[in-house]
Amino acid sequence: MTTISHIDENNRIPAKDDFRIELDIEGMTCASCVRHVEKALKKVEGVDNAVVNLATEKANITASKKLSTSELVNAVEKAGYEVGYQPVDLDIEGMSCASCVRRVEKALQSVDGVKTAVVNLATNRAHVEMLKNVTTVDALEKAVEKAGYGAKPVNNHNQVDRQAVEAHKLGRSLVIALILTIPVFVLEMGGHIIPWFHHFVMATIGMFPSRLVEFILTTLVLFGPGWRFFKAGIPNLFRAAPDMNSLVAVGSFAAWSYSTVATFAGAYMPEGTNNVYFEAAAVIVTLILLGRYLEAGARGRTGEAIRMLAGLKPKTARVLRNNEEIDVALDDVAVGDIIVMRPGEKFPVDGSVINGNSNVDESMMTGEPLPVAKKEGDKVYGGTVNGNGSLTFRAEKIGGDTLIAQIQKMVEDAQTAKLPIQALVDKVTGWFVPAVFAAAIVTFFIWFFVGPAPQFPHALIAGVSVLIIACPCAMGLATPTSIMVGTGRAATLGILFRRGDALQTLRDTDIVAFDKTGTLTVGKPVLNKIITAKGFDERQTLADVAAVELRSEHPIGEALNEAAKKAGITLSTVEDFNSKPGFGISGKVNGHEVVIGADRYMKEIKVDITPFADDARHFGDQGMTPFYAAIDNKAAAIFAVEDPVKQNSGKTIAELEKMGIATALVTGDNRNTAKTIGSKLGISEIVAEVLPAGKVDAVKKISGGERRVAFVGDGINDAPALAAADTGIAIGTGADVAIESADVVLMSGDPTGVVNAIAISKATIRNIKQNLFWAFGYNVLLIPVAAGIFYPVWGVQLSPMLSAAAMAISSVFVLSNALRLRGFKPVL
Repeated sequence: MTTISHIDENNRIPAKDDFRIELDIEGMTCASCVRHVEKALKKVEGVDNAVVNLATEKANITASKKLSTSELVNAVEKAGYEVGYQPVDLDIEGMSCASCVRRVEKALQSVDGVKTAVVNLATNRAHVEMLKNVTTVDALEKAVEKAGYGAKPVNNHNQVDRQAVEAHKLGRSLVIALILTIPVFVLEMGGHIIPWFHHFVMATIGMFPSRLVEFILTTLVLFGPGWRFFKAGIPNLFRAAPDMNSLVAVGSFAAWSYSTVATFAGAYMPEGTNNVYFEAAAVIVTLILLGRYLEAGARGRTGEAIRMLAGLKPKTARVLRNNEEIDVALDDVAVGDIIVMRPGEKFPVDGSVINGNSNVDESMMTGEPLPVAKKEGDKVYGGTVNGNGSLTFRAEKIGGDTLIAQIQKMVEDAQTAKLPIQALVDKVTGWFVPAVFAAAIVTFFIWFFVGPAPQFPHALIAGVSVLIIACPCAMGLATPTSIMVGTGRAATLGILFRRGDALQTLRDTDIVAFDKTGTLTVGKPVLNKIITAKGFDERQTLADVAAVELRSEHPIGEALNEAAKKAGITLSTVEDFNSKPGFGISGKVNGHEVVIGADRYMKEIKVDITPFADDARHFGDQGMTPFYAAIDNKAAAIFAVEDPVKQNSGKTIAELEKMGIATALVTGDNRNTAKTIGSKLGISEIVAEVLPAGKVDAVKKISGGERRVAFVGDGINDAPALAAADTGIAIGTGADVAIESADVVLMSGDPTGVVNAIAISKATIRNIKQNLFWAFGYNVLLIPVAAGIFYPVWGVQLSPMLSAAAMAISSVFVLSNALRLRGFKPVL
């Protein structure tokens, strides 16, 4: 299955036949976790690359051959993490005894990616735990059918949002920890804050009973709600792959164990060292749970764009069957079904209107606020909203083939990408946690040997503070959360980043090169003027030319056919039609050889067009495109076709220049025409009369080997240039092949999308840099503070509790900063 498309660390672009798999990874909490999982997956034989994203909790694996998912799962679990499984319930048909149950279970368990399969004869149901994105319900059904039974999904089964479940678990753990921690904090710290409270506790409860209560409550906190840290962190220590959980587990356990010894064997400790730090251990766990809870909520909001896209699809559709309108589930809609739309309803699938008129709100897809008029023959798309009219349309694309599903997939793919800027983070996080442990050990011994009395408690506090204040979580979340929110916000504006790394390359653009037709112009040219040579009739010449152009898909052909239709001309049959891309077309009409094309085509076939030289120059100066017709190898006519410039093209060019980005026009059009249009729009560089095959060379020429080029186009002939540019931007109203070759897709035909795409790219990278600056700066500045760098000067030593609070705040800050991108405002 294909889940991603990115360039791996060896600059190898995965081939189309590469084996790719996506796994959900559970238990990751920081950048160190990401590195551990990636390293574990890359060690599996056959794996070419593995990219793990902390924000989406997904691992994308690429290999040159099909891999065993069990090997990948084992590698992840051996590294101390878990792979996410999806529960599926199936109704099983045909079972009659226990042996049937065994056969169905065996069939289901044989499917690659299935963890467990439990079949119940009494209910005739099977409960399957399968790997998301690896195993499909269809594969399960086929396996059961092969065993001789029937299977179909249970209709009332609802999938549960894993992040919502995790947030709920964290919330419950936080409440329990808070209830248990407050008494510990009050008993221990109350006396330090209010002196008489200390005397009150000593007089009414006593020191040992008070410490005993603190011990019991703190033990419940650590090994109750806090057990998650020990469960994940301690095994990772033994694997020599410590992570964030390891830091928390060791730090809180050190404070708890020292306090426990002081409580039950304090008499044997040196004088002045019989102190307890139960409140530090309890508060550390509670504050970090609070940070995780807030983090889970923030992470959930980073994926709102995906959930919004998924929520655009209605649950049912009104289908016309046997001349009767019936409501069917969306999954039951088939290609060819006739669907009836009432005012205000969402279109369930993609198709073409066969009856009716209405205005359709496509803003959720294109970002354009104005409704689009729809009539017979027009395309409609699933998730868009019907206006006040009634329509009937034929379903043409369903399920994953619909545009909204493809948009959702593009956004998901972009969000899994790892930007070049992430390389530094990966290098740092590889040694970060081990370095923190080393720093904590060094801090402990420095305090123990040269610190003030009592040395051991001071050393313990400093060592624990260093462990707790370090925050690889913030480093791991800095890049992916910004990517998720940035690409999600872009999608709501009709800007789709097909490749996540385009966020960074687009931001670094030096020059934007535009195709002309359909990109800066409307793409629907109209015939403005015909001038025939002596001896040729204008009406007959138009008839012959339009007949040949009827076989062409070029926009100029449409303009000629429209002119012939308005003139009431009946077109003849064409024989021997031939097309030469970049030059023109030819064919036989009523026995006459008709050739239509640019001046270079006339020169090639040795037709003299010098009599039309002044006319061609005049048309070009007016911004119109001249082309010629030759009949029986004689120049017959010159045509002037005008393609109006889009309303916002000039505004787009002006804004790009204002941003310090140069512009260029790359077109196959006549040089005079190209210069006129370029001058009208304010484009600084013109590359005209370029053949389709020459657009790649044109992009290289514009680059000059130094400038980073973004190419914007919409046609089939733009695909090579889109792929060759540093960033390819396709106008979404264009050809599918152009969109597939691009890094960024603008769903509307408005060129202002180029400006907004660059602006959100800059905003996202700026946001990432802010996050990374905070994440790195936080650790660089506060780890020395926790180690006690200010103690010799001011006598200040950071409490482990404050360290825990700072660590929690760090992750929440990064996530909150990333969420600011949801408020990005379009430049134009």
